[in-house]
Amino acid sequence: MAPKSSIDRLAPEIKAYIQAQLSMGSLTLDKLIAELQERFPLAAKAGELPSRSAVGRYGQKLERRLAAVRASTEAAKLIKEHAGDDQDARSEALTAMLQSEMFDAIVELQEASDETVDPGDRLAMLSKAAKNIATLTRSSVHLKQFQVKIEAEARARALEAAAATAETTAKAQGLSDAGVEKLREAIMGSMK
Repeated sequence: MAPKSSIDRLAPEIKAYIQAQLSMGSLTLDKLIAELQERFPLAAKAGELPSRSAVGRYGQKLERRLAAVRASTEAAKLIKEHAGDDQDARSEALTAMLQSEMFDAIVELQEASDETVDPGDRLAMLSKAAKNIATLTRSSVHLKQFQVKIEAEARARALEAAAATAETTAKAQGLSDAGVEKLREAIMGSMK
């Protein structure tokens, strides 16, 4: 597996400070490096602070993660606003996002050079991913079954309401009881 980045090896308070500053985006890299040296002089003196390029790479990685979180949050908000969630659309969106992330991770693992990932580690990661994919797939199947059930129930309620309205209207228009029953059967029969 690839070694940890120099940022990941930092003291927690330094790493947290870098993350906070990068997520706010108010400082240039040069200003951030200067602030790190002022704020953490002992680490600077010991040569423990990361280089400008390491902070830049870490910032890009952090920005991708933050963008993904923002996109997921926005998607959940949109789903909540525009979809009554009786069909559990948020879970469906979440499952789709997880499937996409797992696919990307597996592709990255497959593309990793042989020097960066030990074959045993690669096998362990793929095994773990396969187990998680199976769980995710089961979840997806159960969600689809739930959605089909909810759709069928909603369709049945709508047909029942349509049959009741048709029955009332037909009786008011003088249709015989046998005619009303045939009309009801015709409407409800379309449910099958």
